[in-house]
Amino acid sequence: MNDTVLRHSVLKLLIDNFGVVQTERFISLIIKEPFDYTNWQRDLFADMSVEDIFHAATEWKENSSFAEGELT
Repeated sequence: MNDTVLRHSVLKLLIDNFGVVQTERFISLIIKEPFDYTNWQRDLFADMSVEDIFHAATEWKENSSFAEGELT
């Protein structure tokens, strides 16, 4: 996947799930505030086991409109 396809896919995902206004707001936040994704992810899942994360991701996938290949 090249950068253009990745960028397009992520923007489509954000817009489909949050709408244009909230997507723009999110992009603005990311641009103006320093953001360390690795530390954020570590903190976000600190109290969860791998099994908890797996079950949450599985439940999300089953209940979301996301389908593999839909964003390409």
